[in-house]
Amino acid sequence: MMMNKLMLGAAVFALGIAAAASSYHVKIVDPTWVGQSELKPGEYEVKVDTAGKVTFKQGKNVIETPAKVETNTSKYSDTQLSTKSVNGQAQLKEIDLGGTKSKLTFGEGSGVEAGTR
Repeated sequence: MMMNKLMLGAAVFALGIAAAASSYHVKIVDPTWVGQSELKPGEYEVKVDTAGKVTFKQGKNVIETPAKVETNTSKYSDTQLSTKSVNGQAQLKEIDLGGTKSKLTFGEGSGVEAGTR
């Protein structure tokens, strides 16, 4: 009985850590803006926390921005980025997260430079 409670506790703890922040990888091909911050071309690690904060990390550069996490009726087969041209610049509007039913939508003027780590 004690072993079952211990295993259940460990499983709940591990599940809590896994749900705390999800991490994905995206490739930005052209300079793209998220809010007031520019994402330069390259590979980014994208982390989403449970509060809807999204962190884009490329090397030591980190950009944090709020996003709305929405759920689709079916899984996205691939990760896809949607942009819109605003004053001649690509503005990130949405990321469909491949292998999940989740998509991230970004509002205007939401990006915050978090600096380097």
